[in-house]
Amino acid sequence: MNISRRFSVGLSAIALLLAASSAVAADVKNNKQGTSSGIQRVLLISVDGMHAVDFLNCANGITTANNGQPFCPAIAALGQNGINYVAASTSKPSDSFPGLTAIVTGGSPAFTGVYYDVAYSRSFSAPAKTTGNGLGAGPCTPFGAPTGTTTEYEEGIDIDKTKVNGGAPGASLTDGGIASIDPKKLVRDPSTGCKPVWPWEFVRANSIFSVIHSNGGYAAWSDKHPAYSSTASGIGPSALDDFYAPEINSTVIGLPGVTTPTGVSCASIVDSGADLTAWTNSFQNIQCYDTLKVNAILNEIDGWNHLRTRKTQVPTIFGMNFQALSVGQKLIEKSNGVTGGYLDAQATPSAALLNEFQFVDASIAAFVSELKAQGLYDSTLIVITAKHGQSPIDPSRYVGQTVNGTSPVTLLSNAGYIPFSESTNNPTGIGPTEDDVSLVWLNSSANTDAAVAILEANASTTTGIGLGQIYYGASLALNYNNPTFDPRTPDIIVTPNVGVTYSGSTAKQEEHGGFGHDDTNVVLLLSYPSFQPRTVSAGVGTAQVAPTILKALGIDPRSLEAVRVEGTAVLPAVQLN
Repeated sequence: MNISRRFSVGLSAIALLLAASSAVAADVKNNKQGTSSGIQRVLLISVDGMHAVDFLNCANGITTANNGQPFCPAIAALGQNGINYVAASTSKPSDSFPGLTAIVTGGSPAFTGVYYDVAYSRSFSAPAKTTGNGLGAGPCTPFGAPTGTTTEYEEGIDIDKTKVNGGAPGASLTDGGIASIDPKKLVRDPSTGCKPVWPWEFVRANSIFSVIHSNGGYAAWSDKHPAYSSTASGIGPSALDDFYAPEINSTVIGLPGVTTPTGVSCASIVDSGADLTAWTNSFQNIQCYDTLKVNAILNEIDGWNHLRTRKTQVPTIFGMNFQALSVGQKLIEKSNGVTGGYLDAQATPSAALLNEFQFVDASIAAFVSELKAQGLYDSTLIVITAKHGQSPIDPSRYVGQTVNGTSPVTLLSNAGYIPFSESTNNPTGIGPTEDDVSLVWLNSSANTDAAVAILEANASTTTGIGLGQIYYGASLALNYNNPTFDPRTPDIIVTPNVGVTYSGSTAKQEEHGGFGHDDTNVVLLLSYPSFQPRTVSAGVGTAQVAPTILKALGIDPRSLEAVRVEGTAVLPAVQLN
């Protein structure tokens, strides 16, 4: 295993830990425990942005929305045979990339090495070709010293990020998949002779898809970027028997033959007056984009591949992420004067956000209906959770984008402490890793104390960075790794006050990535026909989904490296044997 462990363990202890983990791996390989639950497959759904309170409100109704009626009846029905974890927490940071990685590997960023879709690594060198988002090309010396580089695993590594198919040669309109990744745009690893680091290689832990595939199962996943082939970590692309990743940040186009579950035709662009440079710029267009993945799931339930062009089999593990709700929470659509988000601190949805809830619920209703039509519902465990939440729910807490035009990395860039690929003084670069969190990698860890002093001196919300909390030194190493030991660990993590965001966008009113409650407390519902409804108030993590899925399928959860090393437990209150 290529895994860095926590520096406090000590180097000799690390060697013993990894050796023991490998020994356990040999014991559990292909070891099916068997289960009497009757679960034969798992449908995993990430409704990105959905909070625990959103499930409470939409399932039961809230007097301030939808005339007091429930606005997610399909999800509510799943709750009638579901275990609802109301204190579930995402990864920290709560970005999509580490959030999904936690769900499918059971590992924290300290173990998986995944901190953000755009992060930094001291052990890699720049790509051979500048990415679509501006991560600059640079030198790489085979088997020599790494230069250090920003790492990018989003649309910028596509051959052509403006295309829904990512520019894959010969691909159909929406289906580029792994073939749409340009290897020249991937960061390189000098220790392997400067080979590109593919998404599944970047993750330092194996996934449920690799484990299930290796145990004879059929694995499928649909997501927003080809870079999310990272879910194949462990054994690589063969882990995903079916993978679908239409590019979300591509130019919006008409989608012939596509109709949303709420009956809207997408054959022509629904919201043609919106900014058409990305599907996320419109409350309506995003639903057409998500419907591509909804249709993929329906096809897979029927035993076809995602585009229904080849008969396969019903997956053992499959699922998708929804982007519509996240857009509904964040977007200020200036082209039509519509603002999404919430109306108050009890999470009353705006009209635009309410419509996104209804779209997601109709989609999940379609999944349940198709599972029942195929006689599969009674043998399918449905897991509904989220990669991340969104902050702040309370609109009055929103401070505004980048306070006074500054941010932690801006301050430290001006002081000369930030690597050029991360620096805000880089005129063509991809930019730093900042949303409602700031991950700070320094030119030298020796400058940490001096950098912290600058941040502390500019803490004010009115004149500075709106500082909430700084993690560095011991407070950072407690839950992550020593940055002088682990090349991916930030030197400093800054979490601002609630409502402060560093991204600089003026088209958003919420963001995620941070450590706050609204960022991290997400829906987590496990539904199966034989389950008795139950609410679990004990704190759990979305990382516990991964071992729980394996347990449900009769596979030893210790097949996951993160489970063995970090001790990630199966979710409580689930009777699977």
